[in-house]
Parts: sequence; C-alpha cells; structure tokens
Amino acid sequence: MSSAYSITKAVNPPRAVYIDFPLGRTAGKPNDKGLQRKIMIDTLTMLEAIQDPGTIRVLPYRWADQDDWKDGVMRRPRADGDSKASDDRVGRLPNPQYQTAEDEAEAEVRLADDGCPTCVFLEDDR
Repeated sequence: MSSAYSITKAVNPPRAVYIDFPLGRTAGKPNDKGLQRKIMIDTLTMLEAIQDPGTIRVLPYRWADQDDWKDGVMRRPRADGDSKASDDRVGRLPNPQYQTAEDEAEAEVRLADDGCPTCVFLEDDR
C-alpha cells in the first residue's frame, strides 16, 4: 500500500495499491473504522488479483471533497504565527544528486540506453 505513487513506481514492487491520502494515513482516516475496513478489503482484493509484476492499482477513495489538504504537505507553520505555511523544503539543485558513485554510474547507463526509465515522476499515467 502506498500514498506516494511516483516513489512506488520507481521502486517497482511486485504489486502495489496506491491511495491518494496523506502520508501516514494510507489505511484511512482516524477513527473511521468503516472506511478503514473498506480500504483494507479493497486493497487485499486488488493485490490478490494482480497478475503482472510491477502493477500498481489505484483505489478510488478521496481524502476530502477538495484536495486542499495537499497544500500543507511538507510545509511548516511560519515562526511569526501567520496562518499561511512557509515552504522550508531544501531547494532543487541543477544537477542530479546520488548517494553513491555506483548509483550515478547506473543512472548514466540507463539514461544512455533508453532515455530515463527511473524518471517516473515525469509520467502521469494513473
């Protein structure tokens, strides 16, 4: 089960179920046992039915009528008490960053071979 589609696709698990809920709330809203049960039953049913490796099924549930909950993800309240959240994420760098030299070499090989199969965040095929 995942709430991070692009990361799940990049990891390429044998099978997965994605739900567009906040991270840490993959199984449903707190104290909503009915919804949690539906999500778990649907998840197990979908996982059982997957035949092709790497398949990601998408659950149809929505966290709220509007997706404004996403506006606060990875943001912290401002120190001055202003209700608007500030974005304190680390800025993007112009060059890719790798954990190891081996990771960098593998990425270069994949890029040269067939574009960028690990750049799944550029696709939106849900």
